[in-house]
Amino acid sequence: MSEREANPVRPKRVLLANPRGYCAGVDRAVQTVEEALKLYGAPVYVRKQIVHNKHVVSTLEAQGAIFVEENEEVPHGATVVFSAHGVAPEVHEQARERSLKAIDATCPLVTKVHQEARRFAAQDYDILLIGHEGHEEVIGTSGEAPAHIQLVDGPADADSVTVRDPEKVVWLSQTTLSVDETMETVARLKRRLPMLQSPPTDDICYATQNRQQVVKQFAAQCDVMLVVGSRNSSNSVRLVEVALDAGARSGHLIDYAAEIDDAWLVGATTVGLTSGASVPDELVQQVVDHLAARGFTDLETVTTVEETITFSLPSELRRDMKAAAAGTDVRAAAS
Repeated sequence: MSEREANPVRPKRVLLANPRGYCAGVDRAVQTVEEALKLYGAPVYVRKQIVHNKHVVSTLEAQGAIFVEENEEVPHGATVVFSAHGVAPEVHEQARERSLKAIDATCPLVTKVHQEARRFAAQDYDILLIGHEGHEEVIGTSGEAPAHIQLVDGPADADSVTVRDPEKVVWLSQTTLSVDETMETVARLKRRLPMLQSPPTDDICYATQNRQQVVKQFAAQCDVMLVVGSRNSSNSVRLVEVALDAGARSGHLIDYAAEIDDAWLVGATTVGLTSGASVPDELVQQVVDHLAARGFTDLETVTTVEETITFSLPSELRRDMKAAAAGTDVRAAAS
């Protein structure tokens, strides 16, 4: 028996997560900007990054989108799109004061959390918002009821929470968090506040949960886990953490295949691959090709659930698209 026969070379493989990449809210937000550019013509202004992905933003910029931080940077009367992460009511008011044509691309699942915040505030509850300080979604949700909401940024923050009435307190959460860390925070809060109420429906979005769940399923088999996503993408960052917690030997967050360090792959036989909810699949396929060129030619898809959820475009955009189809000059109306 030859040495090769006695010690067969194990094929190098890639375990590819499904579901991965674009969620319904991101798809809706990106399509909103694309359709607005077609309908009204460039430029269309976008407040903040429409979604947290470097490639998506640069692609839309090339089509004529101009990204700004605040409404004050948008010319009076121009068209502005609000990002998928949601905005506080004062941002809508600022847009009205500047006569901006505002199109709200907030993810409907984020809008649901905003509605919950308003409802519980109207009932005079203290609201504990589990999320990351400074994240755009947290800022937008907090703006719905600032007098009633206090931020709880992870389990360690739970011990410093104070409420007016421990029998009238509810928790809500940022939609893109780690499910496990969120529930750890809730458990810690409930030790101090046994009457803490939960939101009527789960706040963490279906896509975030699905992407984390499939990674948990195969992470322990992986020498390396690669997550395609930008560093300001909360759900992408969480995927690396989830993979490591679930047993991956190493994990890395990358925007592009070119960022992969070949040293990460030395000695590896199994690489896990997934992507955050704001990542177009073309970037994942580029990573697949990059790994194949380095001997990782055995590609296996791991599927936990098929996603079928879709969201319609914002009503103000659909209205103008219908008017344009009927022959109305919506470009003139938007100028």
